[in-house]
Amino acid sequence: MSNMPIAWSSSLHTLAQRFGEDIAAMDGQANTLTYAELNQRAHTLAAVLIAKGLVAGQPVATLMPNSVDAVWVSYGVRLAGACETPLSWSYTLDEIDWCRQLASFKHVVTLDQRAEQMVTLGLSWIDAREPNLASMRLPPTSIVATLPSVPAETPGRLLFTSGTTGKPKGVLYTHGARWQGEQLLKASLPFVPARGARILLMTPFVHGSSLLTFAWLDHGGTIVLHDGVNVERISPLLESDSLAAIFAPPTVLAKITNALAPKQFPSLQCIFTGTQPLTPALYQRAHAMFGPKVRITFGKSECVNPITILDRQDTHDYFTQAEVPPGACVGWPASGVEIKIEAPTSEDQSHGEVWLRSPHMSAGLIDANGFRPHTPDGWHDTGDLGYIDTAGRLVLTGRVADVIKTGGYRVNPDEIEVALASNALCGQICVTSLASDYWGEIIIAVGEGVQNGWEEACEKLVAGMSKHKRPRLFVAVATLPRNPQGKISRRQVSRHVLETHILNDGQYPTLHPKAH
Repeated sequence: MSNMPIAWSSSLHTLAQRFGEDIAAMDGQANTLTYAELNQRAHTLAAVLIAKGLVAGQPVATLMPNSVDAVWVSYGVRLAGACETPLSWSYTLDEIDWCRQLASFKHVVTLDQRAEQMVTLGLSWIDAREPNLASMRLPPTSIVATLPSVPAETPGRLLFTSGTTGKPKGVLYTHGARWQGEQLLKASLPFVPARGARILLMTPFVHGSSLLTFAWLDHGGTIVLHDGVNVERISPLLESDSLAAIFAPPTVLAKITNALAPKQFPSLQCIFTGTQPLTPALYQRAHAMFGPKVRITFGKSECVNPITILDRQDTHDYFTQAEVPPGACVGWPASGVEIKIEAPTSEDQSHGEVWLRSPHMSAGLIDANGFRPHTPDGWHDTGDLGYIDTAGRLVLTGRVADVIKTGGYRVNPDEIEVALASNALCGQICVTSLASDYWGEIIIAVGEGVQNGWEEACEKLVAGMSKHKRPRLFVAVATLPRNPQGKISRRQVSRHVLETHILNDGQYPTLHPKAH
C-alpha cells in the first residue's frame, strides 16, 4: 500500500468546484445540502478542531442522527486529519462511555439534546448546529483554504463491532486504508452514478450508509438519507421513479416488500444489500417488485465493503437455479481481496473458518486489553464459517461463536433459520439456544409477530432435517432484540427468553411464561 498522504481537502474542493449548487444530500426532514455547503461546513468544522489543538490521528467522536448534518460532520472530521469515531445516535450513556474507554476520545461533535450526557462523561462537545458551522450559504466560487494532506499511516477511522457476541470492540483504520476502501467501493459499483442520481439510504449513517455516501458523492450524485424504514415516506419516492438505487439490508427489504406488494418499481437500477443472509423466499419477493436488481456484497467492521461481490445478474442466476444450496452466497472476492478457509470441520473438509486479507482492511482491534494488531502477514480470522463453492464464490454458513453444542452434536443455527425463513405465519425467526444440564444446549426457535399455527408450520419446514437439528422449543415475541445496526443478537434473544419464561430442563424440556 502506498504511503502517499491522503488529499482529503483538495478532493472535496474539487467536488465543490465541479458540482457547486447541485444537491449532495437531502434527508427525511426536507433539509438539503449542496456540494458548496458541504465543502464550506466541513472545512469550517475542520478549522474548529484544529484550533482546539487537534493533532493528526487523534480520535474525535461524532454522535449524529441520520440527517444532512451527519454528512458534512463526517467529512469535516476527516479533513482535520482526526481519527473519526462515529457513535450510533441510539447508543445509551453506558454504551457511549464504553466506546469512550476504548477509543479515549475527548471531543464529540453532536447536537444540544445530547449535551448533558457528554458533560456527564467529562467530554468536550461541539454543537453541529452552532451558526458558524451549520448556517453558511456561500456561492460555489467562494475561497476556502485548502488544508494539508493527511499522512496515510495515521489513524483515520474507528468503528465499533455490533456487539452480538459480547461488548463491542473498536476497529481501527488508517487514513490510507480508508481511502483505499473508498476507491475499491467506487470501482466496484455496478454502474457510474449520473450527476444528480439519487440513492436512498435508511440504515444508520455510522456504517454502510456512510460508505455508500462517500462513493456516491465522488460521482456528483445525491444521497437521500432517512432515519429508518418509514414506508409512508419511502413509497412516494419509489413511485416517482426519482431513485436510481437503494441500500436495503434483508431486514429493510423484507419490510418494503411486505408493505408495498404487489406494487412494482422497475425503474430502480439497483438494490444494494448485505449485512445479513438473503433467503430465496425474500429474493423472490424482491424480484417480483423490482426485477433482477439485487446486488449482494459482504463487508465487516474489520474490513468494510466490498470483500466479495455478487452482482445483479449473478444474484438472479444463483437464486433461480433448480435448488439453492443452504447458506448465504456473497459472491467472488473483490479486486485485491484474498479469501481462504481454515480449520475445516470434521464433517466436511471443504467447510471451515473464513480468513481474509486485503489492502483496505483495518489495522487491528481495540478491546479492554488495548490495541491488538492483525497478524503480521495480514490475515484476519473473520469469525464466520463457510466454504468456496465450485464456481469460486464464498458461501457463508454461520458464525463460529453461534455454533450450538447439543446432545454431542455441533449445530449451525443459520442452517435452521434458512429452512424456517419461508414461514408465512410470522415475521423473522431467530434460532438460538438455552443452557441445559441434560442436553448441553437446547435449540429454540423464537418467532416475531407470530400468527396461529406458526409452530406447526416450523415443524413441517424442518421435518427433513436430522432430529438433533430441529428446535425443541418455540417462543413467540412481539419484537426480537436488535442492536443499533439492526442486527439480531442471539445472546440477547436467549437472555430475553430466560427473563420472561421458566425453563423446566430434562429429556423433554418445556418453557412456561413467568407470571406478571
